[in-house]
Order: sequence, then structure tokens, then C-alpha cells
Amino acid sequence: MEYMDTKFTEERALFGSDGVSLNGCVFEDGESPLKESKNVSASECLFRYKYPFWYCDGVELDRVTFFEMARAGVWYTRGFHMKNSIVEAPKNFRRCRDITLENVMIPNAEETLWSCDGVTLKDVKAHGPYLLMNSKNIKVDGLDLIGNYSFDGVENVEVINSHLATKDAFWNSDNVTVRDSFVSGEYLGWNSNNLTLENCTIESLQGMCYIDNLVMKNCRLINTTLAFEYCDVDADIRGNVDSVFNPKSGTIRADRINHLVIQKDRIDPTKTKIICDDIVETTDTPDGLW
Repeated sequence: MEYMDTKFTEERALFGSDGVSLNGCVFEDGESPLKESKNVSASECLFRYKYPFWYCDGVELDRVTFFEMARAGVWYTRGFHMKNSIVEAPKNFRRCRDITLENVMIPNAEETLWSCDGVTLKDVKAHGPYLLMNSKNIKVDGLDLIGNYSFDGVENVEVINSHLATKDAFWNSDNVTVRDSFVSGEYLGWNSNNLTLENCTIESLQGMCYIDNLVMKNCRLINTTLAFEYCDVDADIRGNVDSVFNPKSGTIRADRINHLVIQKDRIDPTKTKIICDDIVETTDTPDGLW
């Protein structure tokens, strides 16, 4: 069934559709217009109200807009592909499988992409907290993000070519690799397992702490203090580190460390190897750092 330049207002307007094609259509104030539909394609359509794609299977969207009241728009859906679109509504993409967003803007990304399995993001811009919480099997290429607490509890993630301004990112995560990216935010990566940062520039207060198996390859740390506390780390850092505090074990390579704090009553210093051309100051107390 094909619809062109049609306005829908009633609740569940196209409930349970199979193979529907939409072009230039507007979905106004009726809830759940395409609930339990499959094999849906839509281009240049507007979605203005709640729950447009719940329990769907096979959705292709191009140049569509989800306005603010189209909140919780895509839940319990699988095989969803959106490109060249705007998602203004929060709390979208919950408990979905096989989600692809390409050239999509999400200006209110609060609680977006939660508990999803199989997420691909390509050239996505997002603004809001708690993006991608508890999701897994994620591939990201070109994410511009402003929003704290992102990637909390994620598993099996690859992020490349991205710019992340996000406090408390990658907490409680497992098997995450970030390459060729810029990351700015306090307390980066706490309580995570198998976090790899490669060819990245990082700015963080108390970043990379409480991590089991942190690997850093060819990274630059700017304005980064109190790094690596209780961390099992293998770090190859270009240039300067402002301060390193109580690493648990491993190896840290850097051109310069301005302040190295090793408290022998807290950690065993023999378990961490520091390879550095210039350590400006070494202390066994945190005085002056807090």
C-alpha cells in the first residue's frame, strides 16, 4: 500500500501494516500510528506524536522528522534504518535490535538508544545525557556528542573518528575500543573492563581510574590530572601528563609526568613500571592534589 501527501490523525492509523510505503505524509496527534508493522518505508514524512514505531520489523526512513512529542518513538523494534533525518524527541530507540542511524541529528538525546543490541551510528550529532546506556554490539563512526554519562554499561563497542564532550563516559563498560577520536570529560572510563584508546586526544580530571586492562596506544593527554588510580594499565602517551595517582599495575610510558603520586600503603609500587624522560615531582601523599 502506498500513501502520498496524506495526513493521519487517528490512533493506530496504520496498525499492523505490511509493506506500506509513505511519501510526504504527516502523522499528527494519534498515538502508535505504525505499531506492529513490518517492511515499512518512509521518506520526507513528519511524525508529531508518541510511539510511532513500536514492535516493528524492517523499517527504512529517509529525510524524516520526529518532533518533540514523538517521544519514545522506536521501542521493541528490529531492523530499523534511518538516514538524513532529525530526531527531536527524547527517549527514542529502546530495547531494539539492528538499529542503523546515518547522518542523523538528535538535539535532545536524553535516554536515547538504551538496552539495544546491534547499533550502527554513522555521522550522528547528539546532545543529551545517558546516550547508549546498557546497549551492546555497537559500531560508531563520526559521532559528535555533547552529553554526560554516555556509553554507561555498554558491551562490545568500537568508536572511531568521533568528538565526545561527555563526563563519566564508558562507566561499567566491557570491551570498548576508541580510535582516532577526541574525548573530553571528567572521570572517564571508571569501573570498566578492557578499554582501549588508540590515537586519541583526551582531557580528563581523574580519568582512566578503576579499570581492569586499560590499553592506550599513541595517545595525547591534555589537562589530565590524577589519572590511572587503581588501574591496570598499559599506556603509551605522547607528550605530557599533568599527574598520575596510584596506578595499580602495568606500564606507563610518557615524555613527561609533572606529578607522580605513589602511596605505598595503598598500592604495591613494584607492580607498575614508569618509563618517563622527565618526572618533575614525586610524592607519597596526595597533599595539594585534592
